[in-house]
Parts: sequence; C-alpha cells; structure tokens
Amino acid sequence: MQQNHSVTEFILLGLTQDPVKKKMVFIIFFILYMGTMVGNLLIIVTIKSSHSLGSPMYFFLFYLSLSDSCFSTSTAPRLIVDALSAKKIIPYNECMTQVFALHFFGCMQIFVLILMAVDRYVAICKPLHYPTIMRRQVCTILIVLAWIGSFIHSIAQIILALRLPFCGPNLIDHYCCDLQPLLKLACMDTYVINLLLVTNSGAICSSSFV
Repeated sequence: MQQNHSVTEFILLGLTQDPVKKKMVFIIFFILYMGTMVGNLLIIVTIKSSHSLGSPMYFFLFYLSLSDSCFSTSTAPRLIVDALSAKKIIPYNECMTQVFALHFFGCMQIFVLILMAVDRYVAICKPLHYPTIMRRQVCTILIVLAWIGSFIHSIAQIILALRLPFCGPNLIDHYCCDLQPLLKLACMDTYVINLLLVTNSGAICSSSFV
C-alpha cells in the first residue's frame, strides 16, 4: 500500500473548526447514529426471530438494514469521535479501508433497494406467478449477485485509489476519506483516474436506472 507515496497518515478537517459547533455535531450525529443502529438492529432481530416474516420483501429488508448499519458504521463513529478531538488523524491504511467500505456498503444498499422494487413489481403485475418467480432460491441468488456487484464496484474504486501517489499536503477537507478529496491531494495528473472513477460510478447509476 505504501509504495507510491511518502504520506503515512491524513488529517481530516471535519465539518467545522468552531468548538461550539463541534459539540453540536457530536450530539446530533451521536443521536442519529444510535437511532440508526437501534432501528436496524430491531428490524434484523425481528425478521430473524419471526417465522411469519419470511416473504421476499422481509428477506431483502434484512439485508438492507444490515448494509445500512455497516455503511453508517464505516463513517459515523469516526465523525463522532473526531468532533471532540483536537487533531483528526487517520492512517493511510485505515483511510483506504474506509473508502472501500463506503463504496461497498453504499452500492449494496442501492442493489438491495432495486431488488425490493423488482419484488413489488412482480407482486403487483404478476400476482399469480409471484410465489414461483420470487421463491427463496431466486432471492438468495439475487442477493449473492448484489454482494458480488458491490464488491466489483468497490474493488475497482480502491485499486484506482491505491495508485494515487501522495507526497505533499495531507489535509483532507472532509469528515471522512473519499475519492474526490483524495484526488486533490495526489501529486500527479488525476484526469484519467478521475474519468475511470466517474465511469465506474456512472455504470452503477445507469444499470440501476435501467
């Protein structure tokens, strides 16, 4: 990971530098994060413990709550802790891991929402064939494909991110590690890499729309 750069850590500037506003950020995002985690945990436990919630919609809802919990956990805890920290330092390896997690679980949420929309489409437009089309084996295959698609998207993003050389400033004007702020710090012409990143994300958006 550290062959193409001399920077071993980054400094996150966060949402604000004002001490009072930083405390407000801590309180607001702590409440939102805890609410998100408790809500998703309740959904996950309820679906897993209830035999009456075995329909495809609840099957997909389980994975939506799971991916949402992981997505929130990839950014919110550090944002909350950094709100009260004097210096918001994140190591290079942790930064790259955060980039991967953001794109992986974010993409997973998109795919699961699409599957839930497809499930409702089949239920409304083909009600008599619904039990045959959306049987458990089919739903499982669709979820596996969603995981694979998310992994391919995020691994492509992280491979491009790992090719960026960092040899100058290490201040990230953001509250987390993401590709666009990192591109601004790279000591190279990032036009081609930026084009590939946009193409990758654009492909996900286009395929989702279709």
